[in-house]
Amino acid sequence: MNCPCGSTAEYAACCEPIIKGVRPAETAEELMRARYTAYTKVEVDFLQESLHPDARGDSDPAGARDWAENSVWHGLQVLNTEAGGKEDEAGTVEFIASYTYDGQDKQYREVAEFERVEGRWYFRAGRPTVKQPIVRDEPKIGRNDACPCGSGRKYKRCCGA
Repeated sequence: MNCPCGSTAEYAACCEPIIKGVRPAETAEELMRARYTAYTKVEVDFLQESLHPDARGDSDPAGARDWAENSVWHGLQVLNTEAGGKEDEAGTVEFIASYTYDGQDKQYREVAEFERVEGRWYFRAGRPTVKQPIVRDEPKIGRNDACPCGSGRKYKRCCGA
């Protein structure tokens, strides 16, 4: 069975050893993937243990359990990773987690902050993000503009049809 984190590896060779404490996560992204998988497997103890010691007082294990148990998890998409490598002390991972909760399909998008303490990665904090607007490199072509293919016709009557 492939790991819920979205890798092509088997769960037993991917996130399970991290969740079960057999080995620590080597990178911030690896810990983030293991935390997502912990939600899918309702491994709330791991979610608490992988929190930065300074952040544990603000955690809500009962809320995490409710979310984990009552969601159908559809997948994880890692959008961006900054630092958080084997030699780093901090890093961020931007991701989207897709799930169904209370009958509604949802996506949770976050930039998660991680910190290494005494050689071990911990989740420090996360901030929800919004979908970034599309920024065009070229001007938008209007329906009545000349078609960029060079035909001499209006865009709406040519390539825009």
